[in-house]
Amino acid sequence: MNDPKREILRHIIATVAYRAKKPLTDAPVGFGEFKIGDKTKSPVEILSHMCDLFEWSLSQAKGTEFSRGSNLLTWDQEIERFYRALSDFDEFIAGKESLHAPLENLIQGPVADSLTHVGQIAMMRRLANSPIRGENFFKADIRIGRVSKEQSPPTLEFD
Repeated sequence: MNDPKREILRHIIATVAYRAKKPLTDAPVGFGEFKIGDKTKSPVEILSHMCDLFEWSLSQAKGTEFSRGSNLLTWDQEIERFYRALSDFDEFIAGKESLHAPLENLIQGPVADSLTHVGQIAMMRRLANSPIRGENFFKADIRIGRVSKEQSPPTLEFD
């Protein structure tokens, strides 16, 4: 039998993947570098941080040390990295290996932080004159294990 706590975490990871798809898809050219102020991060910097969050989460779950060794990638490369990091983390959580970090801490820290950042990127899309449509996420077809950029179409969108 699966651990219900792990299944909840996996559902949250799938929720991050689903919610991130809209602001990460079909962004205008140059959006990754868009800035709303001198002291703010660009969308690609926020996305890179989200990748770091999930890579760090995986390292904590495995009980290994996280070390970010690469430089900031392009928008499209960071999108690929993001979904790869989600997939790697989800795959580990789905496995049978012992966790070296409390699931509650993974949820309340890096995973919840990533949802905040998805909202930031969505807001920046609007500020960059490329808004995404709102959606009733309660009705969304979000499934455990579906953590790639291939997601179900929205069930109920609105403007």
